[in-house]
Amino acid sequence: MIPTPISDPISDPREALRMLMEGNARFVASNPEHPNQDAGRRAALAPAQRPFAVLFGCSDSRLAAEIIFDQGLGDLFVVRTAGHVTGAEALGSIEYGVSVLECPLVVVLGHDSCGAVAAALDSLEQGQLPGGFVRDVVERVTPSVLSAKAAGIEDRDAIVDVHIRQTVDLLVERSQALASKVAEGKVAVVGLSYRLLDGQARQVAAHGPVDGAA
Repeated sequence: MIPTPISDPISDPREALRMLMEGNARFVASNPEHPNQDAGRRAALAPAQRPFAVLFGCSDSRLAAEIIFDQGLGDLFVVRTAGHVTGAEALGSIEYGVSVLECPLVVVLGHDSCGAVAAALDSLEQGQLPGGFVRDVVERVTPSVLSAKAAGIEDRDAIVDVHIRQTVDLLVERSQALASKVAEGKVAVVGLSYRLLDGQARQVAAHGPVDGAA
């Protein structure tokens, strides 16, 4: 078996985002290339990995990152939690992807009809939090919901976009390692909102050197 050659690592956040969005466009058009998924690629990656993006997304089963962005083995360093809520483990994993694996791009991926956002809204309306550790998820989403409502936003999918933006801001605010690389222009943090019906991801927030950066 001949290992599939690995191209030079991507260091430009703009190039990383372009690759990601081009993959999503192929997925939407039902024309995926399924790159980097053969035995040769597997063998080439065995000694080390160098993904081009950290993808911090919701755990929803309809949001399989390598599928909806048409990527393969070694392309994405994926971190997922319900409602893409941010705790120490998630932050540590994202920092590992940026500081150790040298990914130039961090993506926060949310989606319409998000169950975590719906649960936070229901809890506020009913005045009752769920039990177990689901409560922790809801409590971490609630500030985004309250912020959206304070701005007069009532549509649930629009609230999802607010939550994505809040998460992007939170990552940069809480992680000094990430904030430093963003300030240096080496890393961008981008928020994408995914539509379940048509499979399209659109940019709703950004920090760092990409088009539309805040």
